[in-house]
Amino acid sequence: MISNAAVVKKENPDASASPHIRGSLFWMVLVALALRLVVVAFLYPERLNPDRDYWRFAGETGRIARSLVQGNGFSSPLRAPTGPTAWMTPIYPTILAGVFRVFGIYTKASALVMLSLNSLFSALTCIPVFLIARRSFGPGTAVLAGWSWAFFPYAIYFSANFIWATTLTTLMLSLLFLAALSLEDSPSLSRWAGFGLLTGVSAMTDPIVLSVGPLLALWMCYRLFKRRQRWLQPALCAALGFVLVVTPWFVRNYHALGAFIPFRDNFGLELYVGNNGETWHFAPGGFHPSDTDREWDEYQQLGELAYMKHKQVQAVTFIKGHPADFAVLSFRRAVYMWTNFWSFSHRYMEAEPLDPPNMFLTTTLTVLALLGLRRAFRQGFGLGMPFAIALFFFPAVYYVTHPEDYYRRPIDPIFVVLAVYAITSRLRGTPEKDEARA
Repeated sequence: MISNAAVVKKENPDASASPHIRGSLFWMVLVALALRLVVVAFLYPERLNPDRDYWRFAGETGRIARSLVQGNGFSSPLRAPTGPTAWMTPIYPTILAGVFRVFGIYTKASALVMLSLNSLFSALTCIPVFLIARRSFGPGTAVLAGWSWAFFPYAIYFSANFIWATTLTTLMLSLLFLAALSLEDSPSLSRWAGFGLLTGVSAMTDPIVLSVGPLLALWMCYRLFKRRQRWLQPALCAALGFVLVVTPWFVRNYHALGAFIPFRDNFGLELYVGNNGETWHFAPGGFHPSDTDREWDEYQQLGELAYMKHKQVQAVTFIKGHPADFAVLSFRRAVYMWTNFWSFSHRYMEAEPLDPPNMFLTTTLTVLALLGLRRAFRQGFGLGMPFAIALFFFPAVYYVTHPEDYYRRPIDPIFVVLAVYAITSRLRGTPEKDEARA
């Protein structure tokens, strides 16, 4: 049984030459950051649109950050003061609140600082992309993967134009994936505890990471079990580290809102936005309290928790009454997450004019990533499985709720690594079998 790390060393014994690696990573990050900051200079005015009280400046995150700065606590995610909220997890709104406190609420300076921070998060993602590729597929693939991320169009655009947790989540999920790969090498309790802590911090940034992190940990437990190494104690240490990080937030939610709320409370609304009978768009307008007076009035009257429960009841009622429609919608949402295709109708294309080029880029990346995954499995089941877990489990919740174009972004680094591997392994004629066995 040969580990993935052993395969890399076999391919290139000098792969760990740290000065050369540090130099490569430095230039990747520097070029990636410079590119993103140049784009920021052109796009930041879009965040300063005063329409709907600067809603395009971070949406609900901006509202919560403003409330924090004004001394009203973690509250009021929409148009007016409405009391404590668990709409978002705390890390990114708190970062934005810190920027607001220093540079002003909804100011040009705050927009530039936040977009620059996002650009830095995205540029730093070159490092885990490089290290994931090097560990799994060798130094040649790693260099090309790191540079591919530096120039990756979606990474540049969303970091330079979108004040949201997306780019930080992307960095955290990449680090989580890299950390999970290292768990295979050792049952060290400290290493597993660190993984649990990292998972907790990542979940406090965006709970979507939990669609991948725990499953990767379970897979690594299985790998240790197969090698007759201890696995239960490491797993418990990881769980303890995770619980230590997330418990204060759970306790806060219970005291502030009077209910046990793990992470966020808005699942019912997300389910309702995607399952209400309107299908011309993947997330049709008119069903969210941020843009619809009817929903806003209901949110104010019921309060956040009761409103979310009511939205979930409405969505479930629709799903039970239209099971065939729900199945079709779920399939369409899955297709959208993998290809960016929703519709070619005139109404839709007017709303999403950039979808054709996005469709081409997303579909091409998906095809290459799946080819890379296939080649990884041919190298060894243990090599391909972590990537398969990430690719196939990450988007699953969006199949039943609703997708957005930025929802796929946190898993893009894994797509990029596999796509680059598909190309490099083909070009160098790497044997597809027997190089590593699980």
